[in-house]
Amino acid sequence: MTQPDSASAPVLRDPAPLLERVRAQWAHQRALGGRHPDLWIFGYASLIWRTEFEAAEHHRTRVHGWHRALKMWSRINRGTPQQPGLVFALLPGGCCSGLVYRVPHREADAALAALWAREMPTGVYDPRWLPCPTPHGPVPALAFTLSRRSPSYTGELAPQQLRAIFRHARGRYGSTLDYARQTHEALRQHGIHDRALARLLAHAGD
Repeated sequence: MTQPDSASAPVLRDPAPLLERVRAQWAHQRALGGRHPDLWIFGYASLIWRTEFEAAEHHRTRVHGWHRALKMWSRINRGTPQQPGLVFALLPGGCCSGLVYRVPHREADAALAALWAREMPTGVYDPRWLPCPTPHGPVPALAFTLSRRSPSYTGELAPQQLRAIFRHARGRYGSTLDYARQTHEALRQHGIHDRALARLLAHAGD
């Protein structure tokens, strides 16, 4: 399978300063004396079926201005530098249904460290605080977004490229196809129907 040059060249960004910035932003939120002192995290893909933390509660929610897309190259978790796979990211535009998790503030540092080890080994995502509706009112939740300017953004892939990735790409956590299928099933279990993802998975059987 031939991939664009951007798929074969790892994009490295030190994740440590990004983690410290998120910790500082969260500390600032708490210092302002808001109604929600705990850490909230928005899950839209694998965090729905495999969290890295113990959540005190979770709720179905929706963020606006961002949408879920299987358009980020994965060279570690779901692929390799030689055979890149795909993972989901939040891209600008539209809206996205998912789950929002509350992590008690005493456990927040450990939760963030675990998330960074899993999601940010190369610092590819842009962490953001997005407003999420909950039964307690809106909360600022940490979410992992991606810029279309990132070299890890795939752009539009042809059906034959998707088929090849689904058939061959595998990383330390398994294959791209298993990841996409597990996400689709987890979303359905929570009453979230992602038609775009269903169409993508149809290519796996072509």
